[in-house]
Amino acid sequence: MEPLFPEENKALTDLATDLVAKSNALAGRLHPMIQTSVGDLVRSMNCYYSNLIEGHHTHPVDIDRALAGDYSAEPEKRNLQLEARAHIDVQRKIDLGEAPQPSTSTTFIEWVHKEFCQQLPEDLLIVSDPRTGKQERVIPGELRKVAVQVGRHIAPMSEDLGPLLIRFASAYGDTKLSTIQRIVGVAASHHRLLWIHPFADGNGRVARLFSHAFLKELGIGSSLWSVSRGLARAVDKYKAALQAADEPRRGDLDGRGNLTQSGLADFCTFFLTSCVDQIVFMNSLFEPGELQRRIEIWCEEETRAGRLLKGSWPLLREALLCGEFARGKAPELTGYQERQARTVLNTLIEKGFLISPTSRSAVRLGFPLAVIDRWFPRLYVGPAAAT
Repeated sequence: MEPLFPEENKALTDLATDLVAKSNALAGRLHPMIQTSVGDLVRSMNCYYSNLIEGHHTHPVDIDRALAGDYSAEPEKRNLQLEARAHIDVQRKIDLGEAPQPSTSTTFIEWVHKEFCQQLPEDLLIVSDPRTGKQERVIPGELRKVAVQVGRHIAPMSEDLGPLLIRFASAYGDTKLSTIQRIVGVAASHHRLLWIHPFADGNGRVARLFSHAFLKELGIGSSLWSVSRGLARAVDKYKAALQAADEPRRGDLDGRGNLTQSGLADFCTFFLTSCVDQIVFMNSLFEPGELQRRIEIWCEEETRAGRLLKGSWPLLREALLCGEFARGKAPELTGYQERQARTVLNTLIEKGFLISPTSRSAVRLGFPLAVIDRWFPRLYVGPAAAT
């Protein structure tokens, strides 16, 4: 699978440097308490777009219901809901630091596959060989034992998977590399993991969760953005770039490894550009003044329509600006007597616009699906929509 890294070039170095700068800027956009709530939202979004890449359209409403344990009676839809919940659960564990480290290790890669697949219904663990029609059950966390061909790419033989993953971990987990080299390595390793194709099924999701974890490990990724959104919205280019990087070396001027050097460089450029684009997009959504304006306009409209009580906006604004506030502060913020202020507060909590773990704890901003289009426009869009 050599080369494992593209040759150093200014364009990739500049992209990686830009990614670091923009990631750092995004991290400072929101109060840390709000970042926790946004993390839940982005995990659902990441799952939605990762499913789209696999050709599974799981509506955000169905994902939301799955997280609440409300599953469809329709078997196919229920299976997709269970799949979505499994994806979100694995990413949450990664975000909370509960996954094995380093992310480049075989242990981590097998862990992701096991954690994801062991939550799937039996129907989704059965794969068929397109050539023979023979069915096989996917064993969660177990490297494949069968030969596989994906498009034109003939994946390595099963007996080579162990050594290839050891080489993978050694190259991409090398802490002596510079930060910029390792960021370029995130992009390169995404392709090389898919090229290895370690499992009978589920490799795409494992690779995207791996890349999320690797970026987070380097201090670049976070729960505030998702590269899957960028990959899904340019899914044809994503798959074409993956396929182009599968190709053998194109002559003496195309590196020294078995695989194309230029194809890998092009894929890395595409992947890192997608990362930068998504950070820029999320940064625009989290711009404090604009976010406050969108929520205030929505709140005014809901109040005029009688769907929110007067006095709601000061409470929402406090949660947005301060991250959280004590329940006892509601009268001061609304200018109402305690009983009336408590009614306004409890109504916002009941609707999910404010959330609180217990009846006595502080409240913070919630992001129910019903308001996402207004508070965070274009967060959920199809592949053909404009960024």
